[in-house]
Parts: sequence; structure tokens; C-alpha cells
Amino acid sequence: MTDDFRDKSYWLTTREYEPGTTLEGAIEVDVAIVGGGFTGLSAAHHLKRADPDLTIALLESQVIGFGASGRNGGFNMTLFGLTLSITALRFGKDGAREAHLYMERAVDTTHDLISDLAIDCDYEHPGFLRVATSAKYRDRILHEIDVAHSLGLEGIEWIGREEVQGRVASPLYLGAWWEPRCGLLNPAKLSWGWKDVVVGQGVQVFEGTPVVEMERSGDGIRLDTPDGRVLADKVVLATNAYSHLIPQLKRKQVPAWTHIVLTEPIVDERLDAIGWRGREGIEDARNLVHYYRLTADNRLLMGGRDVSIRYGADMEGDLNDQVFSDLERDVIQTFPSLGGIDFTHRWGGPVSVTLDMAPALGFLGDERVVYSLGCMGHGVSMTHLNGATVADLILGRKTDLTDVFFVNRRTLPWPPEPIRTLAAQAIRGYMRWEDRRFDPTRPPALCGLGGLGAWGHGGLTRPRRPPLVLRLRLDRH
Repeated sequence: MTDDFRDKSYWLTTREYEPGTTLEGAIEVDVAIVGGGFTGLSAAHHLKRADPDLTIALLESQVIGFGASGRNGGFNMTLFGLTLSITALRFGKDGAREAHLYMERAVDTTHDLISDLAIDCDYEHPGFLRVATSAKYRDRILHEIDVAHSLGLEGIEWIGREEVQGRVASPLYLGAWWEPRCGLLNPAKLSWGWKDVVVGQGVQVFEGTPVVEMERSGDGIRLDTPDGRVLADKVVLATNAYSHLIPQLKRKQVPAWTHIVLTEPIVDERLDAIGWRGREGIEDARNLVHYYRLTADNRLLMGGRDVSIRYGADMEGDLNDQVFSDLERDVIQTFPSLGGIDFTHRWGGPVSVTLDMAPALGFLGDERVVYSLGCMGHGVSMTHLNGATVADLILGRKTDLTDVFFVNRRTLPWPPEPIRTLAAQAIRGYMRWEDRRFDPTRPPALCGLGGLGAWGHGGLTRPRRPPLVLRLRLDRH
């Protein structure tokens, strides 16, 4: 268990939390869940709600909220994969429509669960703007809106320069995609609130309990931990960006690190200069997207810009000083009136990226093991509905959730190392090149492709003050 998990994100400093116990000794359960993020926690809840008599153990290698669930940007939004048009190209128009409707349901499900379970996570529902910062990005957004309307999707519209400037005054904005169905939240508070919920339902939660070996037999599935053992009838691998550490999932996804900076609280006078009283969640239309929002205490969070790729199983990509500096410069370029503001937190975290840029979940080997991965950096909403989908799979139920096309789909495998890292670098390099072509006024990221694993510092150190999260989108966020 990490000695100071609060250094992993600003969110992890916003509530008192004492990690739970580790597993010692042997236990037997109906279902074991590996991973204490949103997917694992929501799956536990949905399983218990469906069958209160189930015995469930949830095993988290660090602390609840340590991974993406405690380090993301806190957007409850509808994006699936990269864009609607790319999803339609890969999976057909019916697939793109099905994916978007699944995500609309995911956003609503997340909101309803938070409300019904009274989880205190600073939830608000201000809607979402995807802003155009160049003529080419304006054309890209207009095309995506056309695709949405051609699929019969509602609640998405274009607003012009004058209207978007009336909402949020930035000299860069030429117009925006407007979608009311978007919420914002504190992800660490949500993670810890979820733990309280599932423990109250009778789920055994063990922290500081990594699974070091999994073995199937006729008697069940054995999970070995450093100080204990679990024998389960069925297992959920809710490991997302850490899935490549499991041999059977090794080639289904790669982790890519996204990074975030956070300002001091913005005083009213400075907020007045920007407007932004609607508090909308915002992204631009870049491939390597900027995503930003206001926190409950009016700090400005901006993430994205560039991603870090690590070689092999290395999971120490949280820090990237160049990207942090670029993001701080981008905040001031977006809102010049914030010149001189203090940035108090910097952090990063891994996002699960499949080769075809779409999520995947389903059975692994046989129907006793279910996995979920590839949320692509916008998993806050998806994981909460995926938890219900995973529960249906574990319970052997055929439902409208288990019938969606990305459940039990055949994923394109990433190649083995070193080709895997080189391929990921090449994809990122193309995205960066296109971003420079689409918006030459925006200064490019200064860190080049570099050598393998050229961006991290091996752990998270304390920046100027306390620290920091996560949430990527290789096309956008």
C-alpha cells in the first residue's frame, strides 16, 4: 500500500479517509472483484442489489480511489471511444448510435445512483461545451453534430461565437457543441462514498491487497495475495489501465498517461472577467484534447494536452514536467485575465487505451471470469453502467446491457514489445501533427517522441504545494 496516496491527486486531499484492512488468511466467496475503482465498486453494488445473499470480496492493491477513479477530471459525460464519426467508421452507424445511447444511459445512471444513494461528491449538472478554437476545429465539430443528427440523436446542438462567448469569454472560442447532459463531480469523494455503500451492503473490501496469482480449477478460482487467499466461484477483473499486468489481458490495452494542473481558487473579480457562471464542463476539439472545469471551490482544472507512453509494465508515468508547464501556459492563453495566477497542484494517471479506441468487456476464458477495460479516459459514466453490465454477465443474465456490440467483442490485439510502444508513439505522433496542422496558433507540445519511456520520473513527488488526477481522450480529452 502506498505510504502517501494523497500525493496522487488534489481530489484525494479533499476528504478524510482511512484505508481499510488487508486480507490475511483464506476466505471463500461467491464473487471476487479485483480492483477498487468505479467499475469494481459499482459491480459489487449491482450484484448485491440483484442478490443480497451473494458473498463478495473486493480486492484493491492500494487504496480505494488510488487509480483513475481518484485521479480523473470528474466529468460525467457521453463520449464513447474517440468521436461519433470514428465509432461509426469502425462499428457502423448502428453501432455508433447504440454506443451513444449506452453512454446517455450511463450518464443518467451515474447521476441517479449518486442521488438515490446520497453520496456526497459535490455533484452538479451544468452541461458540456466542446469548443472550436480554429476554423478547422469548427468544421470538425459541425461535422460531428451532423453525424449525431443523422443518427437520430437529440440534445446536441451548435452554438455560435457570440453565444459561447456569452457563456465563457475566451478569445479562442469560435463556437461550440452544446450538450446539456453532462455532470461534474469530485471523483475521490465518489470512490470513498461508494466504498461506504458496498460495505453497508455486506461486501468485504480489502485494501493493500494485490492479487499476485490467479488459478482456475474445478473447485473454483483461486486468487493469491501476499498474506491471504480467496477461493471464488466467479471473478471480476475490474483493472482497466492496469489490465496489461494480467497475462490473459496483456495485449487488449495499453496505459497512456494524461496530466492535470490546478489553480488556486479564483476570486469573484477574476471569474467575472471570464463569465463561466454556468460552470459548464469544457473540452476543445483537438486530438490530444484539453479538458477543463471549475471545482466546487472555484479552482480551474485543466488536463490533457499530451500523453506519456511507458515501455512494458512500467506504471510510473504520473509526472511530466514539460506537459505540466505546457498546460499552465495553455490556461493563460485560454483566459488571459488569469495571468499571474498560482498553480497549486499537478498530477497524472494512466488511461486504458485499446488499439481500436473503443472499450471492451466480457468473459475471459470461460464464463466464470469477466473483465472490463478500455474506457479511454472518459470512464466516470461508463464504469457505473458497466458495473451493471458486469453484474448481468456474472449472474448469467441476458439483458439489453449484455447485448450491446462491445460486450464480448473480439478486440484488436496490441503487438508485443517493443513494437507496442513504438506503435503507440506513432499514433500519438500523428495526432500531434494533425493538431498542429489544425491550429497553428496554439504552441505545440515541446517534448518530442523521445526514447522509450522518456517522460516519467518514477513515482509522484510533491510539487509546489500538495498534489493532484486523470482523464484522457486521445482525440479530445
